[in-house]
Parts: sequence; C-alpha cells; structure tokens
Amino acid sequence: MDEVKTTLGRVGGRVTSRDGTTIAYERYGDGAGPPLVLVSGALGTAASERPLAELLARRFSVVVYDRRGRGGSGDTGPYAVEREIEDLAAVAGEAGSGAALHGVGTGGALALAAVAAGLSAGPVSVYEPPYSAEAAARHGRAAELLGQGQRGAALDVFLAESGVPAEAWPGGDALASTLAYDHAVLGDGTVPERRLAGVHARVLVVDGGASPAWARRAARALAAALPRARHRTLTGQTHEVAPHVLAPVLEDFLAEERETSEAA
Repeated sequence: MDEVKTTLGRVGGRVTSRDGTTIAYERYGDGAGPPLVLVSGALGTAASERPLAELLARRFSVVVYDRRGRGGSGDTGPYAVEREIEDLAAVAGEAGSGAALHGVGTGGALALAAVAAGLSAGPVSVYEPPYSAEAAARHGRAAELLGQGQRGAALDVFLAESGVPAEAWPGGDALASTLAYDHAVLGDGTVPERRLAGVHARVLVVDGGASPAWARRAARALAAALPRARHRTLTGQTHEVAPHVLAPVLEDFLAEERETSEAA
C-alpha cells in the first residue's frame, strides 16, 4: 500500500480491510525497529496516539490508525466487532510480521478480542480496558441515545459520566457515533474469561494508581483471567495516563519479551 511522508516526519498510508473499508494509518520510526500497533479507545484516533507513538518510535516501528468511522478511515455498515478485528488484522499486517499490540481503554479490549479470535501477534499490553458494570452502563446509555438519533446528547452523557468536560474533547461530535462501536466491543462489561483463556500471548495489564477503584479492580480481574499476564500499577496516574510515564514501561516489557522469544 502506498505511503506518503507528512510534514511532521511521520508516514501516512491506507490499507483495505476484508470488507473493503479503507483504514488510514500513520507509521513512526525508521522502520528498523520491531513493529508495534497502537489501538485507541473510545473517541480516540491516530492523532490522539501520536504523543505515545513519537516516544516509542525511538525503539520501535510504531503504527497508529483511525479505527473505522474515525478520522481518515471509512465506515462500511452494518457494524460488527468482527469487522473491527479484521481492520486491526489488516493494519497489523502492514506493520510487520508478529507485531506487538498496545491498546488503551476499549482499544485494549479490542486488541485482546482480536488475539483471542486468532490474530497472530507478538506480546500485548493494555491500559485500563473498562471491564466493569459502571463503564458498560455509560457506554450503553450513549449507545441508546445514538439509537434515537441524539448524537450530541450521547456525547455529552458519555463525557460527563467519564468526568471529562465536553470542551476538552474538540471534534468529539464527529466521533460520537463510534461510541456504539465501543459499546459492542465492551459488551456487558464483565471480563470474558472463557474467550480470554485462549489468549496465549504474553500480556501486560496496566492501570493508574489514581484511577477509580472500579478501573483498578477491572485490571486485576483481567490479569487473573489471562493465562500469561502480569499486572502493573503506575503510581499517581489516571485513565489519562501521561505518555512519558507509560512509554518506558511498555519499552521494558516489549524488549524483555523480545529477548525471551529470541532466546527460546
């Protein structure tokens, strides 16, 4: 797939998913490092992942992308989680064989669902996938309002219940419809233990020490449900984790897993 150098030094490109949907992505790094794909959460885009991507590009070939319905990507209907898994598989294929995955929020849940469904990937890290009744209810209320055609109200409710002022999320109106997609990815909010039992990749589950209690409980429950997982809490961090705090944690985990794999 053709790629275009941008003014910010990153490389932009597009890949076609299995159902014909065009998925836009950006690549950071010189291409020599091991491949890593970043998966954004609710209302996230490739742009929202740039700060972390730029830090990780010192050691990895990092690919970020607009999930379907966001930014430069298409949105072929009807929506199904399986289509998003196919999108991620297409992007991972562009990133390189055995690409590692890192997902934040529902992006973490999507990454784990993809690996559980058979996506061949390297190690996986996730930051606070919102497996909880609280998060499921919040996504559910937003999805219900979207079903009634109330996009603005859905966005307002989601942001308000997340504790985020609407003015802090510019461009959110254009992404509001994708809140229903994140609701589908999250499901009823319970940790899908049976499905995750089939995830044999090594997984790092990270949460913030200053995040709500439900988010920290969810992280511990998720780590316990995965066959090869470890759990790490970042002192003082919230769900809006600082990229400069998270980046070295991911670098150490991925480098250690790479060394282990090469030694084996």
